[in-house]
Amino acid sequence: MAVISLPTPTARRAAPDRDIAGLEAALRAAVRGDVRFDAGARAAYSTDASNYRQVPIAVVCPRDVEDAVAAVRVCHEFGAPIVCRGGGTSLGGQCCNVAVVLDFTKYVHGVESVDPHARTAVILPGTPLDDANAVFAKDGLIIGPKPATHSHCTIGGMVGNNSCGATAQWSGTTAANVERLEVLTYDGERMWVGPTDDAELDRIVAAGGRRAEIYRSLRELRQRYREQIATRFPDIPRRISGYNLPDLDEQHGFNVARALVGTESTCVVVLRAELRLLPKPKHQVTVLLGFPDIAAAGDAAPRVARHSPIQLEGLDEKLLRYEREEHRPTEILDVLPDGHAWLTVDLPGDTEDEARGRADALIAEFGGAACLLEDDDMRQRLSAVREAGLATTARTPNGPDAWPGFEDSAVDPEQLGDYLREFGELLEEFGYGATSLYGHFGQGCVHCSIPFDLTSAPGIAAYRAFAERAARLCVAHRGSLSAEHGDGQARGELLRIMYGDELVHAFEEFKAIFDPTGRMNPGKVVHANPLDADLRLGADYAPAQPATRFRFSSDDGSFARAALRCAGVGDCRRSHPDGGVMCPSYQVTRAEEHSTRGRARLLFEMVNGGVIDDGWRSEAVRDSLDLCLACKGCHSDCPVQVDMATYKAEFLHHHYAGRLRPREHYSLGWLPVLARAAALAPDLANALTATAVGKRLAGLDPQRSLPRFAPARIDRWLRRRRPGGTGERGRVLLFTDSFTTAFAPRIAAAAVGVLEAAGFDVLVPPRTVCCGLTWISTGQLGVATRVLRHTVDTLAPYIRAGLPLVGLEPSCTAVFRSDLPDLFGRDQDAERLTRQTVTLAELLTERAPDFAPKVPEGTRAIVQRHCHQHAVLGADADRRLMEAIGLQAEELDSGCCGLAGDFGLTPAHREVSLACAEQGLLPAVRDAGPDTVVLADGFSCRTQVADAGPGRPAVHLAEVLNAAVRARRAG
Repeated sequence: MAVISLPTPTARRAAPDRDIAGLEAALRAAVRGDVRFDAGARAAYSTDASNYRQVPIAVVCPRDVEDAVAAVRVCHEFGAPIVCRGGGTSLGGQCCNVAVVLDFTKYVHGVESVDPHARTAVILPGTPLDDANAVFAKDGLIIGPKPATHSHCTIGGMVGNNSCGATAQWSGTTAANVERLEVLTYDGERMWVGPTDDAELDRIVAAGGRRAEIYRSLRELRQRYREQIATRFPDIPRRISGYNLPDLDEQHGFNVARALVGTESTCVVVLRAELRLLPKPKHQVTVLLGFPDIAAAGDAAPRVARHSPIQLEGLDEKLLRYEREEHRPTEILDVLPDGHAWLTVDLPGDTEDEARGRADALIAEFGGAACLLEDDDMRQRLSAVREAGLATTARTPNGPDAWPGFEDSAVDPEQLGDYLREFGELLEEFGYGATSLYGHFGQGCVHCSIPFDLTSAPGIAAYRAFAERAARLCVAHRGSLSAEHGDGQARGELLRIMYGDELVHAFEEFKAIFDPTGRMNPGKVVHANPLDADLRLGADYAPAQPATRFRFSSDDGSFARAALRCAGVGDCRRSHPDGGVMCPSYQVTRAEEHSTRGRARLLFEMVNGGVIDDGWRSEAVRDSLDLCLACKGCHSDCPVQVDMATYKAEFLHHHYAGRLRPREHYSLGWLPVLARAAALAPDLANALTATAVGKRLAGLDPQRSLPRFAPARIDRWLRRRRPGGTGERGRVLLFTDSFTTAFAPRIAAAAVGVLEAAGFDVLVPPRTVCCGLTWISTGQLGVATRVLRHTVDTLAPYIRAGLPLVGLEPSCTAVFRSDLPDLFGRDQDAERLTRQTVTLAELLTERAPDFAPKVPEGTRAIVQRHCHQHAVLGADADRRLMEAIGLQAEELDSGCCGLAGDFGLTPAHREVSLACAEQGLLPAVRDAGPDTVVLADGFSCRTQVADAGPGRPAVHLAEVLNAAVRARRAG
């Protein structure tokens, strides 16, 4: 048998001669989807969640499967390399390359067919896992593997990586759940592959052609390397490194589909996947077991695994400490049993009694530090803590940045405890001892982020030395270098340590069978680029350190460090809100550069140069930020707290310095000043803003119905008014924000009524003050700072006297709690103001806990939570207060209303704004019963409901409370 001829490693890594202009023209002519050669798109795709950075040639988002086939055909004609990309969360560098990126996630998603009886489904590659599982839920079925990125990882990416997740303890890896794949080779052969018996194999080979050549070569490869395949592959549940050559064996059915799973886009393009579905467990309980250290937890894992759990996870106290330091919602941690490390064990049952009985048996065997967790909500919170592990350990407030690189090893579960001890010793030897160790312990998988120094030559040399030593240690324990994250560039070079030269050559031959010219994701897995090459940072990392208005105190005062904060986890790429806000523009457009991560990548490229060289003047960055709603959802929902609203404000401040701005920056950015002028002649102002001409002059959408200015300013009346309360609970200062004062004075009046009924004396500022929000959101930070300085100085006597400042508008209140300290730093009056600013609900629940005027029995409400309240203020006090007054409130899982800041009022943003509202808010308002209260504290949310909704008004919580107070008095 002839050995397959392989291109040389040098040829594989060398960039092909390319006619870029010709390639672009040909792709635009052939592809109906997006074809992007611009700097913005290339910057957004320059890296994944790994340590690597390779700027792509272009990005193609095919419109459908046939469009993808057309794109590959053009790339083949020009010899352009290709890399297929799913959620872009790969940690080994396999999703970035100097190649044409095929991104299926924007258009090529959906479940094409489901057979609930056969328990199979055909799914398009760009489909997020959670979206697919939502389709199967009605039949009680589920795709078994569930990576931590399940909300946004894609089926194509899972196939490419052979993904696992915690539930692989029960379901097996992605490969174990693949029935068939439709694949396309670089040279154009399109075929379905799967298990192949001898008779079918003979028929395929006899038919001739490219497919026959592939199958014949695969059969010959199996024969040549049969002994090595049988002896050198570790027999462990999490062997992800290398190619799945054992699946070519007869006993595995010569399964070409499963052999291709985990090849990381180095062999074929996956066009469709037929997956096996599993019945969803009917009942689950969770047992928590405590241990003195993480190695002891590893020792116990094999015994626990004999109880057949769905998940068996290990985590140490360092991980939990980091989560507390990052102010994560970690109430669940309070129920953990005593110990310094824990196993979390999910046990299934057909009935609650069966699941509870299995839990009791496990607890009885282990005794000691153990507890049972049956509440589904608490179980989900614990799962969220574990799923946040990567981001939690990557950017810690009180420690160095940590990175992937050897974050994903797996060993024989029987050797896990010993491996953890020796691995911990190796970390200490290299000075990486602060690392948290956690993972899927039931299958011997260990995760960690390691504080490598990737910005100096000695640090990078230590990184390489550690990776080589760690690889040998892993192999000594019958392990795999990767347990689910794949090899890519981080581990591809190390495969010889695990498999030896002969099997690595077999991998090279396997790739060449499908990709003889080496154009599929070159430099990854086989003939891999060095693990210390193509680093995102590197020994020459020297980003610009521009002076900024915001202090970026969480990033050591460095905008460059803020731009580096994104760890690439991709939570911002969820296709629906799912209980959060981030990232509304991505949910509508599904475009990478309109996700928080994509924007962070552009900012990183801006401060480092190379792809984006025009700094603050960059139009590519401006265009990416244009659809950022400044909702601040990422401030809370992003696991590493990227705050894109602040980054956008800073960028706009510099981008427009010394030149004309868009008209809406003047009309809406200076709204507080214009509102004061409008108060002189409100009828004239309303007449002007109601005309299409007036709206166009202001840069606003002529189709929008703008809020009407109030006939008079309530703040002036409130200053003249004598307090009407008893004052038994003391005095409070009501912040008369510009939105409430100019457009909704009824809310301020209602708030005064409520506060006085609760026993407070209500004061208002002696003159007009403003939080500066409109100037902040439009990047006019010089004006914003002056406005805030005036406000802080005006309020200082009241704040120094200890009065709480009560905010009614969430976005304005959030400025005092978030933006003000980052603009003013160690300013004592500003710090006092930040500490003493409260919402109405916070004040009442904390200082008047017995004040609870009841609404009529059975009163229902749907609640649209303002984004800034979700991200900065929190809503626990609101929930407690609504429960206390008897309001049956349903908080909508609707995300952003789409009208944040000046967004949604301009013609260019209309489509995205309304699409955001249609995610959940507007349908919920339409479906609400006629007696259901629509509750929205945010001015923007109420405006969106009034303008785009079914014509029913939304009200503020102060109005609901005041109505209850008045009803009590009348009764």
